Amino acid sequence: MFELQKAEEEQVIHPALPKYAYLPINRCNLPAVILGSLSFQKHPTPLFLDGVHTLHRAFFKSLEAVNDKIQRAIYFSDYMRAFFLLDHLEQAGLEIKRRGRNKADYLRMLRGWLFDSDGREAAVLKSWVESRFGLLTRCHKGLLTDFNSQYYQEFLADRSQGLYNTNALEAQLDLLYSYCQYETQYQYPQQRYLRLYRGINRLDSHDILGQINKRCYILLFNNLNSFTHDKERADEFGDYILEVQVPLAKLIFMPNLLPGMLKGEEEYLVIGGLYQVDCYLF
Repeated sequence: MFELQKAEEEQVIHPALPKYAYLPINRCNLPAVILGSLSFQKHPTPLFLDGVHTLHRAFFKSLEAVNDKIQRAIYFSDYMRAFFLLDHLEQAGLEIKRRGRNKADYLRMLRGWLFDSDGREAAVLKSWVESRFGLLTRCHKGLLTDFNSQYYQEFLADRSQGLYNTNALEAQLDLLYSYCQYETQYQYPQQRYLRLYRGINRLDSHDILGQINKRCYILLFNNLNSFTHDKERADEFGDYILEVQVPLAKLIFMPNLLPGMLKGEEEYLVIGGLYQVDCYLF
């Protein structure tokens, strides 16, 4: 069966990442047209955001001496609070009259996404993926195929409101991603992929760019997506289950990355692009 599927794949001309799905520049070591491609899914390499490891070299060096996962998470949280002055926001330049934004930190962004993937915090995360990885947002409350559409205007408004008067929020997300990548070395040694699942109601709600066989498709995902490792949990979100081999390099957040800080959430936040997926009616 494996040899038959491999032969079918070899007969398919794999599509390139469409030009409407990416920016010509980004802020990491690979351009968007590469990291968003099927070739990257099949042959992933580490992704590094510009300047993050240089700026936080001492932090990552000190992590090497911490062997316990929970202690590393505590150390990361303490470092974030100290480096970004999360407990002393006036020193970071917070406007006293706008204290309502004082909780707009990386944890607030994660909680907002987990509550509503089309909300204001989700727009900030999608915008951050655009800036850092160069993959454009394809969906926010609706398809963003027209820059003059109401959906696109709402996305811009949510993004602006979410970022306004915040404390280096995108830089906080830079370090969150880099820490997540550091932690994958310990949680998934000798691995480059995770098999994850996503529940959907309609396959044609995604951009279908190719089909290899009856159940195997090539899809263009939104620039940021939620997945789970539990197939039955994915079934709660739709009649169809997408099974995907996700490169570890595309994980922004994973369960147990921050124990005790986001209790009960089992979602993986995954950078988008082109993916070969298996689709099942569960």
